Amino acid sequence: MNVLSPEARAGRFALPGAHFAVATCYLVAAAAGLVWIAPQLAAGDFASPRVAGVTHLFTLGWLTTTIFGALYQLMPNAMAAPIRWPRVGWASLAVFAPGVGAFALGVARGAAVAEYLGICLVALGVALTVGNVAATLPRARRRDEMWAGIAIAITYLSAALVLGALLFHNLRTGDLAAARVRVLATHLHVAIVGWVLVMIVGVSHRLLPMFLIARGADTRWTRRALASLAAGVPILGVGFLTHRAPVAWVGAAVLDLGIAFFLYQASCFVRARVRKRIDIGMRYAGVGVSFLALAAALGAIVLWRRPLSMRLATTYVLLGLLGGIVMFVIGLFYKIVPMLAWTARYGGQAKPNVPTIAEMFSERVARAQLVLMTGAILAIAGAILSGSSIGARIGAAAFLVGVLLFGSQILRVALGRPSRRHEPDELAAPRPGRSARAVVTRV
Repeated sequence: MNVLSPEARAGRFALPGAHFAVATCYLVAAAAGLVWIAPQLAAGDFASPRVAGVTHLFTLGWLTTTIFGALYQLMPNAMAAPIRWPRVGWASLAVFAPGVGAFALGVARGAAVAEYLGICLVALGVALTVGNVAATLPRARRRDEMWAGIAIAITYLSAALVLGALLFHNLRTGDLAAARVRVLATHLHVAIVGWVLVMIVGVSHRLLPMFLIARGADTRWTRRALASLAAGVPILGVGFLTHRAPVAWVGAAVLDLGIAFFLYQASCFVRARVRKRIDIGMRYAGVGVSFLALAAALGAIVLWRRPLSMRLATTYVLLGLLGGIVMFVIGLFYKIVPMLAWTARYGGQAKPNVPTIAEMFSERVARAQLVLMTGAILAIAGAILSGSSIGARIGAAAFLVGVLLFGSQILRVALGRPSRRHEPDELAAPRPGRSARAVVTRV
């Protein structure tokens, strides 16, 4: 048997691990920024520079960096597609990570030098990663829904970058004038739905049945979800940009249909699970899809009320981004990161005095975090609708505490300080002599 040294095992996960570490730091920074912009959120001023800066900490710093890291793990293992240029992956992280911070700070504080430097570094990092992923996809032996989701998502990421550059140019020139809000709305949907949500739908096609141990589920709904989301984003964008309400309504309906297909696909996996207990990571994912459903329903009301609904629109973005996307990704973090760290540290073998994967973090803390963050998101949403700055700040502070708990969990995993107080999990305790490496390579 070819047994890898600890250094070799760690090297296999170094690139995704570095992305996950940077992403976690940005999540903490974004949560702190949420407290700072609470008054603007309560006023429904989602287009303010401060809100835009903090939003990019969530979308670029946390979500996009996490996705990049996940792709560098999933493509070689789950898709049997070796990364075309591994060194490009490191180079893209080296420019993208500081670029996000510089750009977010520059936008929030109106610092032109930081803005220009940040957007140049972000654009270069995105271009390098998109090129690397695009060159890797043809190597995949299996081109299923996950492959399609990745291909569609990186296309929308490129489009989001173009729209973002247009909005950045408008900060200095004002060329967009009254059309700025419509371009901003299009940019948000291209980035959050076209890039992040499509990616989530694609990778969930593989990850959800594996984490839930679901067998025999009807998997046709993922393909329908991807098709609807991919079609709905440009239709909605055209409706926004041309100021044609009927077109926007069609786009919104197609997007809602895609979200409904994804929710139904997730429910098929849940019903087909072999093990009835749902672990903490999948509970986060369940909360995430519930918030997605709520945001989709609220989106129709926002589209109907249009200029009169700034607070409603801010609530819609909050529920979709923080409640739906961020919570879902945290759930996947709780499944993937401890598994990779355990395999890198212990070689994928269950041995005496070696902690199980589930003991890499505290489930009690994770449960407290779930309750706190869910309540915080609902509190912020209520404060926005009622216009309460104090309520928004309290909710944001609670969200920050939840994120700090999450950061402490990830730090515990990274440092290898296991918790012995954990309920059993389907991936937690491999039978003696059984390797967990087969599970990890599927992830």
